[in-house]
Amino acid sequence: MQRRVFLVLAASSASSALVSLGGCGFALRKAPNFAFTTLYSGLPESSPLGVELKRSLQSTRKVKVITDARLINEAQVVLDVLLDQREKVVLSVNASGQVREFQLRLRFGFKLRTLDGKELIPATEIALQRDISFNESAVLAKEAEEALLYRDMQSDVVQQIMRRLAAVTQL
Repeated sequence: MQRRVFLVLAASSASSALVSLGGCGFALRKAPNFAFTTLYSGLPESSPLGVELKRSLQSTRKVKVITDARLINEAQVVLDVLLDQREKVVLSVNASGQVREFQLRLRFGFKLRTLDGKELIPATEIALQRDISFNESAVLAKEAEEALLYRDMQSDVVQQIMRRLAAVTQL
């Protein structure tokens, strides 16, 4: 009997929580709406960031990404890449001069324009950094951790670019 009362109370509190979330304007994130349907990207096919950005744009099923420079005239907007740089900087060393910490940096600069040259997003730079400790006895593990951190930063940059592209309301 006690268990049944507990389950009824738990179910009613869960349903009231869902009703209150709906009333506050909470909604799941939807695919962004873009003011354009075709975009030319000059990012090379070998760029991991370019591949992920293209995949993210095309997964919305609202934007066709053109990467062939000969077909640039078919695009409504052009994403000019100004900077795509990864850096690894020494943060600290121990008393014997061995590295203890690195800082990983990812910088990406771009602008968005129409074919006519009208600037929709001025030159913008996204800079991310992550600190990583270093241990000589675990070099392979630290290399894998570094690759994972770069991949995480890359995904973050792609999401920021997507939000900025979605903020463009008219051409």
